[in-house]
Parts: sequence; C-alpha cells; structure tokens
Amino acid sequence: MNLKALAALTAALALAACDDGDRGLDQTGPRPELPEPRQSLIPPMNIAWPVAWEDDKPTVPAGFTITAFATDLKIPRQLLVLPNGDVLVAEGSGGNAPRLRPKDVIAGLVKSEGKTSVESGNRVTLLRDADRDGVVDTRTVFIDDLNAPYGLALVGSNLYVANQDALLEFAYQPGQTQITTPGRVVTKLPSEINHHWTKSLAASPDGSMLYVGIGSNSNAAERGMMAEQDRAVIWEIDRITGAHRSYAEGIRNPTALAFHPETGALWAAVNERDEIGPELVPDYITAVRDGGFYGWPYAYWGSNVDTRVRPQRPDLVSRTIVPDYALGSHVATLGLAFFSGATFGPQYTNGAFVGMHGSWNRQNLAGYKVVWIPFSAGRPVGKPQDFVTDFLDENGNARGRPVGVAVDPIGNALFVADDLANIVWRVAPVARPATPLTAPTAG
Repeated sequence: MNLKALAALTAALALAACDDGDRGLDQTGPRPELPEPRQSLIPPMNIAWPVAWEDDKPTVPAGFTITAFATDLKIPRQLLVLPNGDVLVAEGSGGNAPRLRPKDVIAGLVKSEGKTSVESGNRVTLLRDADRDGVVDTRTVFIDDLNAPYGLALVGSNLYVANQDALLEFAYQPGQTQITTPGRVVTKLPSEINHHWTKSLAASPDGSMLYVGIGSNSNAAERGMMAEQDRAVIWEIDRITGAHRSYAEGIRNPTALAFHPETGALWAAVNERDEIGPELVPDYITAVRDGGFYGWPYAYWGSNVDTRVRPQRPDLVSRTIVPDYALGSHVATLGLAFFSGATFGPQYTNGAFVGMHGSWNRQNLAGYKVVWIPFSAGRPVGKPQDFVTDFLDENGNARGRPVGVAVDPIGNALFVADDLANIVWRVAPVARPATPLTAPTAG
C-alpha cells in the first residue's frame, strides 16, 4: 500500500469510527466556537499532496501583483528584511523525537508526503534587489553550516540566528554579502528531544533582550512532563550575557514572534494541540503577558480542560490566559508580521499578516494561505481577510505552503516563504514603484 492509499484508509477509518467531520463552526476572532472534544483510535488525517506550480502562482487581491522573488531554495522558513533592503532567508528542517504510538508512525508518514523532497539547507541566504524592480540582482549563501536555522533578528551591528539547538550571534556590516566567521553562542536552546524543533526569535524594541519561542516535546504531554522541562515556553534572553528566564509558559508551539510597533507588546503566533477533533483546538495569535500561563497541556482556550493529561492541574487551569485571537483549528500559523502605513492602500493601513502552513489533522483542509488581520489601538478587530491564496489547486493538491512573512522597510512589498515549492514570493501594490536603494559599499 502506498502512502496516498494509507492516508485515504486512515481518513476513512477515522470518519467511520467517530463521524468526525467538520461542522462549519466560526473559529476566528476573540470568541471562537468550540465543540466538545472527540477522540478516536486514529485521528482524522488529510494532507494536501504536492504538485508543481507550473505556470500558475498564488492569488492576491486586486491592485497587487505577486512574483517569484527567489526560487530553488532549500526549505525557506523565516525571513528578515535588513535596513538596506536585503532579504535574509533561513533555510532548513530539524527535529529529533522518537515516535511513541502506532498513530504517530501513521501520522508521520502522512505528513511526510506533504513536504518537499529537497534536503535541508542549514544556511541563511541573502537576496538583494538593489534597483528595487522586484528582481533579485545578487544572491549569496550568507551563513553556511548551521543547524536547522529558523528565527532571525538584527540588533545594531549584530545578527542573531536561532538554530534548533542554540542562539548564535554574528557581527554584521551593512552591505556585506557573506559571513564566514563562526557565530558566538549566546545560549544553548533545549533540543535533546525536538518534537517541535523550530525556535522563533524577536528582539525587544530597545534591543536589550531577545525572545525565543520553544515548542512542546509532544502533542499533549504523552512523553511525560519531565520531557517538557523548558518546553512550551518563551524565553527572555539577555543578548550580552545569555542569561535567560521563562517569560511565558504553557504556550504549546510559539512559531513566530513579533513586537507590535505602536504598543511595544510582544505577540506570538501559536500552534495548538491535535487529536481531539477537526475543530479543536484553534491556533491563534496573542499578546504575550510577562509571567503568563496559556494552558498547555492542561487546558485550552482558557479553562477548557484537556482530560487526556495526567495528573490534572486545576491550579494551573485556573491561571490560564485566554488568547486574544483565534485563526481556526489546525491551520498551522507559522508567520507573523505587523504592518502600518499607506502604501498598501486604505484597507491595509494597520494590522498583521499571518502565514498559515496548512492542516493535516482534519478532513477538510484549512490554512494554506496568508491572511490580513486588521488592528485598532493595538488590538485585532474584525475577521481575517484572505491576502495570498490558492496555494491549493482545484483538486485540493498543494502547490505551496506559506511559512514566514516579512514586510520590507519602506512598506511597499510583502515577502512570503513557501517551504514546499522552495520559493520566496514578493507581493507588491501595482503602479507603486519603489525607491531604488543606495548601492551597498561592502562586499
């Protein structure tokens, strides 16, 4: 039996066992509809099978154009636009977590079929569009021989890269196209088991602290809580000394971090747990409170108890903070970028772009797009609006899967990493030419 047939069989078994189809609930915004949890021997699974873009490309709203800014990458994940307009791309894939249950093996096989066959780049690539015409003029391997890099941040003349096992610091000069000196280890990151290997990264507005998102080592603590030490947390790290503390806990998989430009609040895009139904639990974005507890693994979306976890912790359930804004169950939020300004037009003057990698733990596919979430007074308002779509074709196959999103410093383009097609897409307003950059002086 091939993997596609296996996926179809597991989907049929899941449906036959529990009639666990989607019910069309409204699961976006501050008050998502939450059904009763449903468990089954085999959870619902449905992966979008990869196909090539050929001559197609994603769809963007009227008044915008989208182009392939860079192709033939090696699993592009997160993006960082430098002050001079250079785009850095973290490329790679990590992980190290033995499978515990038969369903883990099946799920692993199904999910693997929805990924690229390209090997991990383990590098950061630089993309330069010096004349700002939307075409890359210079492309170099900026930093090589990394270990599943993911989060990127720049503070002054120091570039920070969050590998899956360590936070590194590199000296940076504006305009340079390659760094060959080894990075300084700011601090080691938890990685002995890496069920969730991605380490998201953001720098505080004053540059004094770095924040790293560290995902859980399981779906719902099935490895035991000893395996979850320093997991499902956001660390606050002194970038000079490497000293760290847990800034927030119980936050299952914080895959993207960003500071709101007006309020200075730290926000996280978070992937929630699986295996209790296609419409549980909604992934979300939220402002992160210092010292806050967000429920994992004992509760979800406030005080909703996850009965699978033993022993129970009613004391922690009572402390659980309700997230700010739901995005739908299993959409896999992996990208977050705030934007404010007039260059995208009146509909996109204040809000956030969110990249949704796409579901596997439900029958009806969800995610596989980039959405815009309007903000007002530092808070999300209204419903998500589709911004980059049609990563799925008319047959439900995946031509791409969006991950990181980043806005350029002038605000006239959005970059989207696609780790299935290995493309960085560039979205820009039509008939709004950008100002060419001053030619960099360093080489």
